[in-house]
Amino acid sequence: MEIGIFAATFLNENDTAPDLNAILDRVVELGVRAIHFNALCLGLPSMPDAIDPAQVLRVRDAFNTRGLWMASLSATFNMAHPNPTERGMGLRQLEVLAANARAFGTDLLTLCTGTRSLASMWSNHPDNGTFEAWADMRATMERAIAIAEKYDVGLGIEPEVSNVVSSPTKARRLMDEMCSKRLTIVMDCANIFPAGTLPRQREILDEAFALLGDDIGLAHAKDLTKDGAAGNAAAGTGLLDYGHYIQLLRQSRFDGAVVLHGLSAVQAPGCVAFLKSFML
Repeated sequence: MEIGIFAATFLNENDTAPDLNAILDRVVELGVRAIHFNALCLGLPSMPDAIDPAQVLRVRDAFNTRGLWMASLSATFNMAHPNPTERGMGLRQLEVLAANARAFGTDLLTLCTGTRSLASMWSNHPDNGTFEAWADMRATMERAIAIAEKYDVGLGIEPEVSNVVSSPTKARRLMDEMCSKRLTIVMDCANIFPAGTLPRQREILDEAFALLGDDIGLAHAKDLTKDGAAGNAAAGTGLLDYGHYIQLLRQSRFDGAVVLHGLSAVQAPGCVAFLKSFML
């Protein structure tokens, strides 16, 4: 396993326009090699309508010069949005990213299975558990997988309490329904605790890995201070049992990037040191 970090952690650190070289230099300073990349770091929308080939080459050269590797590329949009026009736009933008992913230097794009909420793709909604929400998300996922097949890339999904795929059980259901080698799991254990379940933390973590451990393509490292919502705290500052989490990743023979996010630039050195204490 290797520690990674969201490049956007260092975005606009000094209230300036995005500076790709400055962002990557901050990652190098941490002694980290793996990066989750976001088009925001190029001054583009996270889900762009187009990418200049010169920008792609600039990213690839900047990574290679520093000995960095792009573990994954953000491609999150609301796959369960109640408006089909919104879902269609997300798919078009996903194709832009998928078409450029390998030139960027990665073969994994991360998704959001979405919500019926109009406020945010990360907000819960009472209709998320309906047949209609699942059907819309599934239809969007089928089209996303077709895009992934076209460009020979993988897609990462993560169970998150506020999304349609709200649990490891539902993630397992989606994996089985799609039955696609293009689909993999992003394991973020700060996101899988419904309200009132944190006292059963180890039991829930064990169950998540029993269901999904063989399909993990990427791991996230952040923390939670309460259950019932996705975690939004820096790794090591909350209640997640990191010793057990890392042990389960090892037992599942996961050998990819464990990517820090949900942290500030100031917190980054401490979070890297915290992860190293479990991973070395």
